[in-house]
Amino acid sequence: AKMAEQTERSFQKQPTVFLNKKQGAGKKKTLRHYFSVGLGFKTPREAINGTYVDKKCPFTGNVHIRGRILSGVVLKMKMMRTIVIRRDYLHYVKKYNRFEKRHKNMSVHCSPAFRDLIVGDVVTVGECRPLSKTVRFNVIGIKKTG
Repeated sequence: AKMAEQTERSFQKQPTVFLNKKQGAGKKKTLRHYFSVGLGFKTPREAINGTYVDKKCPFTGNVHIRGRILSGVVLKMKMMRTIVIRRDYLHYVKKYNRFEKRHKNMSVHCSPAFRDLIVGDVVTVGECRPLSKTVRFNVIGIKKTG
């Protein structure tokens, strides 16, 4: 069995998986806890077969998607496991009977399951509990562009 990627100072493991199985017992199977976020979103192959450990991942960690489902364009990927997305929308100005363009940037947690993400991709994000001061959403799907 392949071990999880150990890049931190403390040992990384999924809290729901017991690693110290008895020696002679049964078949060799990679122990991995994963689940579906529901709402018709597919669990990525990397989440099922991968070796990463991410407690904030909606597929393998301790977060649940509930509330709003939004989409936006990836703007920056300079944080560890967090990306910035841009959401464009139109705001109506009554006086001029027209719309003006506005945008909001959002910090979103991005699981290591989405390795092939690049700036400019359109991502679908789902609301979850607050993961940090600014992060309340989690990437649950990507649409490649270009």
